Formats: sequence, C-alpha cells, structure tokens
Amino acid sequence: MAPLCPPPSASSARPCGSAPARATLCFWLCVRGARHGISVLTAAPSVLQQHRLVHHAVIPHGRSGRSSVSGIVATVFGATGFLGRYVVNRLGRIGSQVIIPYRCDQYDLMYLRPMGDLGQLLFMEWDCRDKDSIRRAVEHSNVVINLIGKEWETKNFKFEDEFVNIPQSIAQISKEAGVEKFIHISHLNASMKSPSKYLRNKAVGEEAVREEFPDAVILKPSEMFGREDRFLNHYANMRWFGGVPLVSLGKKTVKQPVYVVDVAKAIINAIKNPDAEGKTYALAGPHRYLLYDMVEYIYAVAHHPFIPYPLPRPLYHLVARFFEMNPFEPWLTRDKVDRFHTTDMTFPDLPGFEELGIEPTPLEQKAIEVLRRHRRFRWLDAELEEAKPKTQPM
Repeated sequence: MAPLCPPPSASSARPCGSAPARATLCFWLCVRGARHGISVLTAAPSVLQQHRLVHHAVIPHGRSGRSSVSGIVATVFGATGFLGRYVVNRLGRIGSQVIIPYRCDQYDLMYLRPMGDLGQLLFMEWDCRDKDSIRRAVEHSNVVINLIGKEWETKNFKFEDEFVNIPQSIAQISKEAGVEKFIHISHLNASMKSPSKYLRNKAVGEEAVREEFPDAVILKPSEMFGREDRFLNHYANMRWFGGVPLVSLGKKTVKQPVYVVDVAKAIINAIKNPDAEGKTYALAGPHRYLLYDMVEYIYAVAHHPFIPYPLPRPLYHLVARFFEMNPFEPWLTRDKVDRFHTTDMTFPDLPGFEELGIEPTPLEQKAIEVLRRHRRFRWLDAELEEAKPKTQPM
C-alpha cells in the first residue's frame, strides 16, 4: 500500500504543525476549493491527531459520487464476507478510500475491485495475530470497521479468537493510532446465557471492544438475509433432505431477520453521525415471525412443497455432528442449530434504525431476490404471489 503523504507544496517536507506548513495548507485548500466550486469551509480537513499528517484523502472535495473524495479513509476488516461486500460497495460509491486487509485467495477479492474508483481500494495482506500487521492496516485511517466472523470453528481459529481476541487487538491498536471512529459488528442475541457458543463469545467481544475503545459504535444486527446469505438459503436448501427439521416444529422460536443492505446503510450513517460515538444500536427487521411461519413462507415463494417435521434438539445435534466432520465448509453445525432456534431479543431502550435515519426493509419485499434461484424452471418468471407470513407482536 502506497504511503499517504501530505498534499504537494513547496514546503511539504516541513512538519504539518509548523506555521509555514499551515499557511501553505490553507492556500492549497483555497485553490482546491475554488477549482471545484466549493467553499474553504467545505474543504476543511477532519479533526485528526496532531501527530498525524493531513492527507488529501481526508479532505472532502468534488461532487458527490465515486469520483469525489468523501473524507473517509476506512479500514474494513472482514471485507470479503457476506456483509463486507455491501459495506465496501457503499463506501466506494460515495468516494471513500478503503483499505482492505485480507488473508484469503486473490480470487475472493475480484468482486471487490470494481466497487471503487481507480486507486481508492487498497488491498494488503495481513496476519490477524501480528499486531504490527494490524497497525500498518489502520495507521492512515480515520475509520476502522470490524466485520470479522465465521459461523464455525476451525483448529486454528476458535470463536474466542474470531470474536474476542482479534477485535480486542484491532480496537486497542486503532485507539493508539488515533482512529476517530471504530465500528464493531456484534449480534442481536449476543448473551453470556445463550446456549450458542457463537453468541456467548459475541457478548464477550462487545465488552472487550468497549474496554479498549470506549467511543466505539457497536451494531447488533439480527440474522441477516440477502442474495448470498446462509439463512434463507439454508432453509431453502433443506428440501434436498426430504423435509425441514425444526426443534419443536419451530413454533417456540420467534425471528426478526434484517436485510443486509439496511445494515450496510446503518454502518455508513453511523460513520457520518457524530452523535453515534459510544452508542450500541439494535438492528432488527420491522416484523417478527414464528420460525415455522417464516420457513413456510420461504417454500411458498420458492414454489416447493413445505414438509416440516419436529426433531428433538439432541438428535438434531447428532445430525449436525455428522456435517461437522466435513473437512471443508460445514453446511450445518451444532452451534448453528442452537443459534437458529434462539428467539430474537428486543431492546426497547437501545437506539435502532430510526435513529440512524433508515427505514428497515420487510422480508416480504426482498425474499424473491434470494429465493428466485430456488424455484423450478417453470416458476422462474412467475409473479410473486400474495402469500405473506404471519407476523408476531413486537
């Protein structure tokens, strides 16, 4: 990654804190502002630590859009994941410079490269256990977003590493580097009392991040749905097993899924909102559904027969244990069974989408985008029927 340098000037070698450098910077801002038809106040740099150099990437200028400069230099950890691609897309379309640390194959980065203007997306290899590697990824950013997570454990990375140790290190180093805003993604059902190890570690991770970075913005989305999700697609693919097994037939579990695009919008709005610092947001969809009713609606949209059957949790765990022996990505795990059969909590005291200026999208409006590919060939072009899932009281 190319180092971020101060704007070109005759005295660029002088420290930014000196009087000549400040005068040169003001002159440069006036010229730049006049050239783009904006005032000097609009082009004023964001408040950074005094010891950090002011780079043109953090000075907003130009018209809105991907060819402008929004003033946001964001490091996005976990950008290659489900939510990450939507966040990078939103950042790129408003003209942000995005630093993407990765440890995956180069082919997994291909769909991210067109999301920003030329030179605005910077890719760098990193080691999540190497603090110097993390420091290099955040040292030039004014925003850091942590999206790191995985639905299953491996021999190298346990849930404690993914949701506690790594986020804690990123938050600590970001604070030391003078990062202005840190955004951490948790889960709506994160709780130390949860039967899911995934959700228990999410709860511990929230506390660890808050301890290292007190002004961090913590977002708690419920289960997210979208084109590449592992929620609606998971249940739609169960038709290959002759039916849909549900604990207690899914009539004791209430879910409130949220659209992934709404969560990405919430992250961008939290970056722009100065009042969001230090707050925790609960992000859930507008409607609550019994798990049974929601899965029934999935099969109605996909035009497949819905064949549910109750499966005791211990027996469900035994089936999931068989899938966990898969040396590649497991389609089902015991922890996923517990997480999907946990009723979504409500937090009336926490701010949500409304405080971020977003109207959440109902499942009925976007389900067809996810489920059309699960239809049989003769139903691909069929119109969406009026069938709607039964909603539960908030």
